[in-house]
Amino acid sequence: MKISEILSKQDKAFLSLEIVPPLKGITKDELIRNIAPLMEFNPPYINVTNHRDEFEFRPLEDGSYSRHLVRRRVSETAVCSVIQDNFKLEVVPHVICGGYTADEIRSQLEDFRFMGIGNIMALRGDCIAGEKRFTAMPGGFRYASELVEAIRRDERERELQESFCIGIGAYPEKHFEAPNIETDILNLKKKVDAGADYIITQMFFDNKDFYSFRDRCLEAGIKVPIIPGLKPLSTANQIGQLPEAFSINIPVELTDEMMAHANDKQACYQIGQEWCTAQCKDLLSHGVPAIHFYTMGKASNVIKVIRECF
Repeated sequence: MKISEILSKQDKAFLSLEIVPPLKGITKDELIRNIAPLMEFNPPYINVTNHRDEFEFRPLEDGSYSRHLVRRRVSETAVCSVIQDNFKLEVVPHVICGGYTADEIRSQLEDFRFMGIGNIMALRGDCIAGEKRFTAMPGGFRYASELVEAIRRDERERELQESFCIGIGAYPEKHFEAPNIETDILNLKKKVDAGADYIITQMFFDNKDFYSFRDRCLEAGIKVPIIPGLKPLSTANQIGQLPEAFSINIPVELTDEMMAHANDKQACYQIGQEWCTAQCKDLLSHGVPAIHFYTMGKASNVIKVIRECF
């Protein structure tokens, strides 16, 4: 079923989950055991992230270096297949601009159609490590709006009877490359106008940021469903790590409480879980269509939040 259909048919908010493909070395049975606890909540779909290839440089005898492709994780296609075969629910693979040409993306989409996948997340993707600004592949896409537009154009030109339901990402506190929130929302509208069906936000820790963002989107004419994304903090170190990695704000109250218990791992874990639970309950009371949880490969605190809220 298409995510747009799930959104239109649900009479109350539901949950969705996002998993990261595991590092290579894990077996299929281990992956199944890791995902199985999430099935307690009957999620209608699971998002599977896609990370662009990495490279490492190895020294040569003459003092120069050779560049080598490194694929550290199981492919998202393999993970999607395991979920489909073993749990019989919808999967939503991420399709990213970074590291791919347009032809490579088109081939990837054909594989997804072959697998019976009807939903995707269209994202620009991250920069290469050490790169300050995103650089598109020659013959690739610079922006997610270009990717969405190309997918819809291809579907029209080929007169495909089944089109993808396309989700896109958004940033309640604005994307770190955007000069201001107004410009960022205009760029978001370009993705919606290109043919996106719904929006999932980056994680945030202050619901006021989400409500303000949602209001601004409505004022800009964005009418597709907006699903908030949440992740519970689990360690005091994440107070510094997450803002650096995702350009997000962590409220003073949460920061102070985590740092006051920085030497107590269990206390920090509980604080992060309770904060996320309060966020989730407040969002549900404010009429969000769904809540998207980022598990980051560690789902025990997410599971506890869901049990209390759904």
